[in-house]
Amino acid sequence: MFWIKQIVVGDGERGLLYRNRRFERVLAPGVYRVFDPRNRVAVTVHPLVRPEYAGSDAEVLMARIDGPLAEHFVLADIGTDQVGLVLKNGKLEDVLAPGTRRLYWKGLVAVEVVTVSLVDSLRVDPRVAERLRQLGVLAKVAVTVDVPTESAGLLFVDSTLVETLAPGAYAFWNFRRNVSLEVIDLRVQSLEVSGQELLTRDKVSLRVNLAASLRVTDPVAARTKVAKYGDYVYRELQYGLRKAVSAKTLDELLGDKASLDADIFAYARGRVVELGIEVLGVGVKDVILPGEMKDILNSVVQAEKAAQANVIRRREESNATRSLLNTARLIEESPVLMRLKELEALEKVTEKIDKLTVFGGLDGVLKQLVSLKT
Repeated sequence: MFWIKQIVVGDGERGLLYRNRRFERVLAPGVYRVFDPRNRVAVTVHPLVRPEYAGSDAEVLMARIDGPLAEHFVLADIGTDQVGLVLKNGKLEDVLAPGTRRLYWKGLVAVEVVTVSLVDSLRVDPRVAERLRQLGVLAKVAVTVDVPTESAGLLFVDSTLVETLAPGAYAFWNFRRNVSLEVIDLRVQSLEVSGQELLTRDKVSLRVNLAASLRVTDPVAARTKVAKYGDYVYRELQYGLRKAVSAKTLDELLGDKASLDADIFAYARGRVVELGIEVLGVGVKDVILPGEMKDILNSVVQAEKAAQANVIRRREESNATRSLLNTARLIEESPVLMRLKELEALEKVTEKIDKLTVFGGLDGVLKQLVSLKT
């Protein structure tokens, strides 16, 4: 008959029957014949493969969920301080933001909604975080951070420090609150202060390069008591270097760099210790003088070395003269020693003569070649 409307609902489907645009009932799988002479009955068929209900009348159905609809729907009503975890067939598949209301069909897919409170803690359970990472949605619903070894993590919620994190991997829900994380390196760090133009106590201009090593001992103090602790330490090293150089003359600086290092170290360490930063060491790498000052110093060094060479030369000449005088006295007192000296002289002469003709024996040679005044 023309007034009978036939409705077919498949095994993986559910139907919603409306009469006069008002919801009347849910149709399970089967064949239905509805008397509708005035065409006032409408039926929408929904597949259960995707259990999320996407109809525009979801809020109307939620208002009647306590009735017969409870047999066909799961209501997810997430509070403003909660996060909803949607499990399908026992596996986490979706995350619902705070304040979300959603309907899910029962039947083909087993749907369970688990709520997580945001009041006690914002930390995401590691197993939940791993599953959300697999689904590719972790970055959309949470803030993640990896804190390496020898580092510390600082958790800020609404610009307030709430927790210090040990090394590890973390994720925190990012709903309705501003969550940020910072990683502070606790390893030894190096810092260089280069090209500082300074004046010594005797008004000599020079350029100094400084190197320092430091580490963070209290990450909370280093982060909260100063905006950028690296810039602060750099500035204090500059002040310490200027103060130490201006208190010494050029000769004192060049003669004892260790005392300069100690002065800078003591100043900088005292200034940053309250910020949770420890200065481990300070060392002046280079002291660079202007060109004219280099020439002057080179001239001074050359003059000093020349004077030292003259002193050494005179001392050696005096020693040689004294030795000759002692030898002469011994020869005067010993004829045998004098004879030996004569033979040594003869040996040296004969080394330079190709041929030697001797008349009158060896004594004649000695008397003619060597003659000493009595």
